[in-house]
Amino acid sequence: MTEVPNSIAQACLTVLTTADPQVKVMAARKAARDWRLGRLDHAFDADMPDWPSRPAQPELLPPGQMPKRRKGGTIASRVAMLHALAHIEFVAIDLAFDLVGRFGAEFPRAFVDDWMKVGADEAMHFVLLHRRLKQYGSHYGALPAHDGLWQSAFETRDDALARLAVVPMVLEARGLDVTPSTFAKFEAAGDSVSARILNRIYNDEISHVLAGTNWFEAGCTERQLLPKPYWKILVNRHFSGALKPPFNDSARLSAGLSRDYYADVAFV
Repeated sequence: MTEVPNSIAQACLTVLTTADPQVKVMAARKAARDWRLGRLDHAFDADMPDWPSRPAQPELLPPGQMPKRRKGGTIASRVAMLHALAHIEFVAIDLAFDLVGRFGAEFPRAFVDDWMKVGADEAMHFVLLHRRLKQYGSHYGALPAHDGLWQSAFETRDDALARLAVVPMVLEARGLDVTPSTFAKFEAAGDSVSARILNRIYNDEISHVLAGTNWFEAGCTERQLLPKPYWKILVNRHFSGALKPPFNDSARLSAGLSRDYYADVAFV
C-alpha cells in the first residue's frame, strides 16, 4: 500500500517521483487541494530528488538536437508547437512542487500557498494542451522534447534565490515575451480553440512570474541584498542561455519585472 503523504514535503515528493503524466496531474491536484484544506502539515521532512521521474515518452534530446519545427500554419506545425508547450507545462508541474519541497522551509507559510496554487495551475495547463493534442489525433509523448527547463532547476538546486531568479524571472518571463505572437499565429490559422488556451495560460503565467519576483525580492530583503543588482549576479552565474529582446515590457511590468531588471543584461 502506498503511504499517504501527511506533510507538504511528502506531497511534493509524491508529485516529483510520479512519472505517468495523468497520475502526476492527479497527484499535483490532490497535493494542492490537501494543502488548501489543511490536510498537510507545514513540515519539510523529505528530500527532493535532483531529477524527477519521467515517462518513457517523449524522448528527451539535448536542445541542439531537437528537430526543426515546420513554419507556417500547417496542422503538423501547430501540433508540434502544442506538444512543445505541453512539455513545458509538464515540467513546470515539477518545478513548482520542487520549489515548495526544496525551499519552502526558508520562507513564510504564504510561500507554500502561492507555489502550490502555481503547481495546480501548471497541471491544469498541461491537461488543456494534452486534450487539444488528442483532438488533433496526437498525444503528449508523440514527439521528442528537451529537458532544458530542468537543467536550470538542477543548476539552482542549492540556492532558493538563484532558483527564483532563473526559473520564474527568466524562463517563465520569456514565455510572456513569445506567447502573444504564438497565439496570434494560431488565430491566423483559424485555430481559435488553441489560441484561447494559450491566452488563458499567458494570463496565469503573469501571476506566476509575479510570485517569483515578489518572493525573490522578499528573500533579498531578508538577506539585506539589493534585488536588481543581485538578480543580475545570479543570472550571469546560473543561466547560460540567451536573454535578449524583444521583451513584452507591459506584461513583464505587470509581473513585477521593470526594465531596470533586464534592459542592460546582455547575452549573445
